[in-house]
Amino acid sequence: MTTPRVDIIIPTYNGRDHLAVCLPALARQTYRHFHVVVVDDASTDDTADLVRSLMPEATLLRLPRNSGLAVAINRALASTRGELVAFLNNDTEPEPGWLAALVAALDRHPDAAAVASKLRLFDRRDVLHSAGDTYSRRGVPNSRGVWEVDRGQYDREEEVFSACGGAALYRRSALEAVAAVDGHVLDPDFFMYCEDVDLSWRLRLLGYQIIFAPDAVVYHRLSATGGGPLASYYVARNTLAVLVKDVPGPILRRNLPRIAAQQTRLLLGTLPHLREPAARARLRGLLAAPVLWPRMLTKRRRIQSARRVPVDAIERLLTD
Repeated sequence: MTTPRVDIIIPTYNGRDHLAVCLPALARQTYRHFHVVVVDDASTDDTADLVRSLMPEATLLRLPRNSGLAVAINRALASTRGELVAFLNNDTEPEPGWLAALVAALDRHPDAAAVASKLRLFDRRDVLHSAGDTYSRRGVPNSRGVWEVDRGQYDREEEVFSACGGAALYRRSALEAVAAVDGHVLDPDFFMYCEDVDLSWRLRLLGYQIIFAPDAVVYHRLSATGGGPLASYYVARNTLAVLVKDVPGPILRRNLPRIAAQQTRLLLGTLPHLREPAARARLRGLLAAPVLWPRMLTKRRRIQSARRVPVDAIERLLTD
């Protein structure tokens, strides 16, 4: 059997209702040379039955325990061989031309490792969630265009710092290059959230570009699988892990006052709201971050030693 050019990997945890929208949307794609892999991260709903019913040709990987999004995607990567790999959240609905636009953009940019989609809100379909992602000199990842009404202001195919891993296409050879340095494509220590930021940093340090494809439109239910206190904990913890692991020393030193001020603002802004579950989870994430740092520093030495591009070439892509 011919190996499909694209493997679409969908991690899911108790996401039956989301898959009931996502899988039919994939069946309507105009680009057909793809294969779907659903990674069931120990769901307790009837996800498996739904996948077999809606898309019997898909591969269903069932994990024995919930190991997190990063592990789920790594497992799927190890079991596939397509030249290109799409990561897709289960709580998305891609437009029919989504995959065709991503593949065409990657073909136009042979030096690019990844292509970012245009994500719009599922329930407000003219509002953006991401037109490619950014990373600031304050040490904060963000989504370009977030909460803006989409009036075509981001309709140019162009380079961005990062791709939101909820709907992005990657060149497998680039992912393999990252894994050769760090041991994994996605870092299992991140579990979920910011694992795509970490991946983008590692690709950037190896000299790869990341492109935004404005015609690759996906509608996204925000944090439908995670979200709430869970997201608050992992975002707070993992944002600091990215700083320790990935950001080159010269950038850290030049921007240390901004980074410190940002973290101080976050902490002081959290304390008055400790009655709220999300605020308590954010504080726990900040306090848990140092536990990861010894492992992050070990990885940092490998990653920074493998850097192929000047620091200034990366820093010019950062926002203020």
